[in-house]
Amino acid sequence: MSGFHASQCGFCTPGMCMSIFASLINADKSKRPEPPKGFSKLKVSEAEKAFSGNMCRCTGYRPIVDACRSFASDVDLEDLGLNIFWKRSDKNPDVSELPSYTLGGGVCTFPDFLKSEIKSSLNHLNDVYISASREGWYHPRSIKEYYELINSCLYSDSVKVVVGHTSSGVPGYKDQDLYNKYIDISGIPELSNIVKKESGFEIGAATTISRTIEILKQECESISSPNGCVVFRKLADHMSKVANPFVRNTASIGGNIILAQKYPFPSDIATILLGAGATVCLQVVTERRQITLEEFLEQPPLDPTTLLLSIFIPHWISDYQAETSLLFETYRAAPRPLGNAVSYVNCAFLGLSSVDEQSDTLVLSNLRLAFGAYGTEHAIRAKMVEKFLTGKSLTALVVLGAVRLLRETIVPMEGTSHPEYRVSAAVGFLFSFLSPLAKGIPEPGKALTSGWSDSADTDDVRNLPLSSRRETISNGDYKPVGEPIKKYAVELQASGEAVYVDDIPAPKNCLYGEFIYSTQPLAYVKNIKFKSSLASTKIINVVTAKDIPRGGENIGSSFVFGDEPLFGDPIAEYAGQALGIVIAETQRYADMAAKQVIIEYDTKDLSPPVLTVEQAVENSSYFSIPQEYSPKEVGDFSRGMAEADHKIPAAEVKLASEYYFYMETQTALAIPDEDNTLVVYSSSQYPEFAQRVIARCLGIPFSNVRVITRRVGGGFGGKAFRSFQVATAAALCAYKLRRPVRMYLNRNTDMVMVGGRHPVKACYSVGFKSDGKITALHLDLLINAGISPDASPIIPDTQGSLIADAIIEHVASVLSVDANSVREKNFHTYDTLQLFYPDNAGEASEYTLHSIFDRLASTSSYLDRAESIKQFNSSNKWWKRGISCVPLIFRAEQKPAPARVSVLNDGSIVVEVGGIEIGQGLWTKVQQMTAFALGQLWENGYEDLLERVRVIQADTLNLIQGGLTAGSTGSEASCAATLQACNMLIGRLKPVLDRLQQQSENVSWDTLISQASKENVYLSASAYWVPDQDSYRYLNYGAGISEVVFFLFILKKCRWRLIFLQEQLLY
Repeated sequence: MSGFHASQCGFCTPGMCMSIFASLINADKSKRPEPPKGFSKLKVSEAEKAFSGNMCRCTGYRPIVDACRSFASDVDLEDLGLNIFWKRSDKNPDVSELPSYTLGGGVCTFPDFLKSEIKSSLNHLNDVYISASREGWYHPRSIKEYYELINSCLYSDSVKVVVGHTSSGVPGYKDQDLYNKYIDISGIPELSNIVKKESGFEIGAATTISRTIEILKQECESISSPNGCVVFRKLADHMSKVANPFVRNTASIGGNIILAQKYPFPSDIATILLGAGATVCLQVVTERRQITLEEFLEQPPLDPTTLLLSIFIPHWISDYQAETSLLFETYRAAPRPLGNAVSYVNCAFLGLSSVDEQSDTLVLSNLRLAFGAYGTEHAIRAKMVEKFLTGKSLTALVVLGAVRLLRETIVPMEGTSHPEYRVSAAVGFLFSFLSPLAKGIPEPGKALTSGWSDSADTDDVRNLPLSSRRETISNGDYKPVGEPIKKYAVELQASGEAVYVDDIPAPKNCLYGEFIYSTQPLAYVKNIKFKSSLASTKIINVVTAKDIPRGGENIGSSFVFGDEPLFGDPIAEYAGQALGIVIAETQRYADMAAKQVIIEYDTKDLSPPVLTVEQAVENSSYFSIPQEYSPKEVGDFSRGMAEADHKIPAAEVKLASEYYFYMETQTALAIPDEDNTLVVYSSSQYPEFAQRVIARCLGIPFSNVRVITRRVGGGFGGKAFRSFQVATAAALCAYKLRRPVRMYLNRNTDMVMVGGRHPVKACYSVGFKSDGKITALHLDLLINAGISPDASPIIPDTQGSLIADAIIEHVASVLSVDANSVREKNFHTYDTLQLFYPDNAGEASEYTLHSIFDRLASTSSYLDRAESIKQFNSSNKWWKRGISCVPLIFRAEQKPAPARVSVLNDGSIVVEVGGIEIGQGLWTKVQQMTAFALGQLWENGYEDLLERVRVIQADTLNLIQGGLTAGSTGSEASCAATLQACNMLIGRLKPVLDRLQQQSENVSWDTLISQASKENVYLSASAYWVPDQDSYRYLNYGAGISEVVFFLFILKKCRWRLIFLQEQLLY
């Protein structure tokens, strides 16, 4: 992982490593031939699927997959991306440079303490009525013992029956309260039986999904009929996309179906088994019942007195006649194709087809058309469509009739997200199933490859392998700055040893907190109470605005544009605003207790809340904008419109909100210290302001608050100002209770309270010439800033690029010309660049956007590909392709930054900077800059210094005025401050070095530092770098091409090609 630059923030990296290792071990267990020495039996085609259960927000999957592919026996080394083992220009990469792999994974020692725990738990399991934990886990060994437990006095308690207990991690279906007792039925042998029968096989309900997939594949191999295994094979393939490998290895197939029966859970497994005609066996006290899965799903929600024993899956071979063909297909539309995502819609279609000799068309019979997850209580069969299709000759008109009928059948429940898409996808899947069988309809799947003969790429877009191309050019004058070295501390990230806030061991007597937040906007909070439940009994304290110390403020966030309260008191101003904090002994208890809250609201005498930008305009609800951020008119709009050949008088572009989606949610640990002080560990991009907000809330001096941030598991702007609230809440609780308090928001609370990036509505009028030259543009930006201004006034700079490109595309569409021609007509000249960026344009020679854009269009064969796309789209009815080439101007604004560089007596170097390592490689760049700067004492002096540099955590009392790490300039500023500090040290060390070199020509770094220490030279230097006022803002230029393919019926986007060029890497 480290060698392929496959870790950035590092929060997901240990999981990636575990997935790679599991894939290698599983491949090595196969019966494949022995691989070359140093490689595994893994195939390149399997590498991408190794991560179907993992998510990464910042690194991107390409380098991670490259790390996995490097172990594959069939890997082409030239296809691997940027790495530290060889240069990209090397024509013959040396395989010996790669770390060698030991077949079977090498020696892996299972920890002794885990062996002891497992042995102990197994001993406990021998006694059925011995609970394995204080929450009361029971493990019946037979159905009889299970019912004895259910019928005992335990039944008066809250009881949960589990196998893998994976439902506790499914959003929307997580436990709403704690349970007194848990009954684990995975140890009942009858629930894990596999019984092969003449017409199929019966699988125990406690069998894991992974084991079910194995059995289905084994059955495929054992069935002699060439088409008899079609059902099992398709079921196995579809189940491999359900959840992820970790869940499938634990979750039971019966548990999945039970979840679908009791709740509106969008189960893929229930849908595909319904389509396959599965039946279930139930135990109801002493009675056993065999019913269809359809009947089972339609029953009222089961209680613990009914036990699902097994599922029977037929293979349908007995219905297979010589003149008929068995058809079975499954489909799913989900945010991610390889699993780890709940479906928007899933389907399974089964039937028999035969040929009508008179009309030479196919006729369907025994149809089972199952649909689920589209916003329904449970999976259903489209029986009206089945009846309509049965016995009819499949023609285009019949398929059209079936599609129309299905649209009447698939009706999502009210409140279902994306209802139109779900219906469209369901219809598209049915069309995909029927169209290859119908006479007179081009087959959508095969149509994809027609008309591609002139295309540069002829692979099916749905099966494209990942590829990587990258060229690195660096100036040797500044080595190692700019060199693609390993990320600083990447081995710690990959091994799981890197410490994030939640990894800090809990101090003695540590408590945990979770927010209580409003579910209504703009309402008085009359009362907060809790349900009578087990979780409520775990509450130790509830902290609200009333607990803010005298002299403190109700403040939870702050920036130059204003403050934001920590608690809504007495009015909850918006849904998601904190009203209090529940304190408990564990994070799980705190999270569960917060779910028990009952809040009484009152909206008397309050105006209706303003929820949209349109309502804000109607009510004149605006935040004031500082003069320097106010829009300024450039040129004469009326004159420009008069000169235009064409006009678009009114149009709009809308940008929806976007959740930051860092892997590490908002978290903080506050520890009371002596003399009324606090130490707060915060996952924050702005510890300096966190310190201020905490101190103001508590009414204590800033010096009494120490905020420490070592590293952040992803930020993306979401931990700039929104992190203050969590840090302040934890600090307030710790201050009040005089005990350490940790808060680690669950994903749901994080998304509700933190919000996301700004939704924007842009209304524009534009005039333009016939050649695409824009002569006038009027733009009104409506930005939904939420409840407070925070950083909203500076947001238009970052979102203007998309809006501008949408306008260009609109103009090109009106003129029916290629959008690139319009873009090139409207490129800035250096003179117009100065009009729009008067203080940032730089020198004329620095304006390189033209050359970048031309080089991108040339190297990517844009014109050829655009022509190929036209041909493709004209010859393909269902699949369409598109291409877009987008230029970009990004204005960077440098911020002041501090740094301290200290050289210890052994020659090791410690560097402190205000910038925060979020995954962008700030520490790596600081390490490089330190080695370069101090290495100037000798020729190539950096080579010995790079590994001696240690960059340490940000601490607001050790290094003040750390500033905000954001806007792609935090690394640049930290490096500039480090350079200043290093130059101060060089000034002190150079005289010592000169004296030593008079005595000996070769003077080592260790000798120099030793002598400097003896001469009492101060070996620590602090600097505060302040950018020049005439150059602290500058422009960066870049461009990118993206090409996509989509299926018209389902609009399922597929990645085709992405190419990016940028003028320079941002420090």
